[in-house]
Amino acid sequence: MKLLTKEIISKLPKLYANENKKPEDISIIVKFFCPWNQWTWYATEYDGENEFFGYVRGLFDELGYFTLSELESITGPMGLKIERDLNWNDKITLSQVIKERL
Repeated sequence: MKLLTKEIISKLPKLYANENKKPEDISIIVKFFCPWNQWTWYATEYDGENEFFGYVRGLFDELGYFTLSELESITGPMGLKIERDLNWNDKITLSQVIKERL
């Protein structure tokens, strides 16, 4: 599965574009998830090349940076890879994800 498409890239704001916005005004454009554990990455911004900013659920929940190359390099049991949520609604906001654990 291709993690990023041209359509998704065109929707992702550049890094720091949401810096002064409230969480309820920041859209989660794309959701990536690990099919063999609980890790999930919610991208809100992208530098156009490799680096995302967004919300990460892993050992701890946090806002931070992660990279496309990092996501693409992860391989799990039986060769499983990180996937993109094909049914993700990009109208969901950062505050909704934090509160509702979507």
